[in-house]
Amino acid sequence: MMYSLGRGVLYPLSHALYRPTIEGKENVPREGGVIVASNHLSFIDSFAIPLAAPRQVRFLAKEEYWTGSGIGGALRKGFFTAVGMVPVNRHSPTAAQESLDTALEVLKAGDAFGIYPEGTRSRDGKLYRGRTGVAWLALTAQVPIVPVGLIGTEDIQPVGASFPRLAKVTVRFGKPIAVEPYAGMPAGKARRLLTDEVMTAIAELSGQERVDYYNEVPSGDISA
Repeated sequence: MMYSLGRGVLYPLSHALYRPTIEGKENVPREGGVIVASNHLSFIDSFAIPLAAPRQVRFLAKEEYWTGSGIGGALRKGFFTAVGMVPVNRHSPTAAQESLDTALEVLKAGDAFGIYPEGTRSRDGKLYRGRTGVAWLALTAQVPIVPVGLIGTEDIQPVGASFPRLAKVTVRFGKPIAVEPYAGMPAGKARRLLTDEVMTAIAELSGQERVDYYNEVPSGDISA
């Protein structure tokens, strides 16, 4: 109910303000577990995709958004719940695996889960090498991956900006990538090849320059 109410308000508001170009919505399966894997340019990405997708897409968000007090804390908690976010403890020593386990629960429940294979936002607009967690999830849950290319979200809320701005945004959903071709392969090889296939599809959708190394969070940056 919270999601329906939130989308009922945010969808028309965001489309009236930004008039986004949305392509390939027919590529998103309407039911069943599916991973939505996107490039990552801005904090706003985790709202742009759910508002563009034809079904609810759930993303992980730091649990601090659910722990504030007072009216502000209640509003923030309600907002993140309404848009389908899932709280996760980013400070746990096993945070990475706990995040994957939480994502796996979402997929096994038949829901859509959003993930950024690069791991963190691109500061220079390039598309970095994908981390294999996306493939581990898909192969473990036996669900397809829908690649997404975001264009222009970095102009809405650049890294370090406190408030969103008006900008032209495009969201492109690509054709689902099946996991069946990777059956029978050694696990590590399957994860790497599937992740690379996903990143190739994202690059074609976003038009970004690719680099063959991982994106790292700058030292001292707690917002990534």
